[in-house]
Amino acid sequence: MKEAAGEANLTVVAIILIAVIVAVATPLISNLMKSSAKKSCCTDSGGVWKSNTCTDPGNNMYDATGYTSCLSAAGQ
Repeated sequence: MKEAAGEANLTVVAIILIAVIVAVATPLISNLMKSSAKKSCCTDSGGVWKSNTCTDPGNNMYDATGYTSCLSAAGQ
């Protein structure tokens, strides 16, 4: 009986550890996905992603309206 109780306790500990890992990893992955979407929209609009902002590289190909609409379409 003690072995069964020990296995049950180990299962509870494993479930708690998995929950903690998921709770920590979810915001990190979400932030990474949002940043990746912003970089992609910037590149698609002809901009350059620098210092967490989309900047005009000065080649007359940057479309700020396109960048904004891409962000809204991506849910940013």
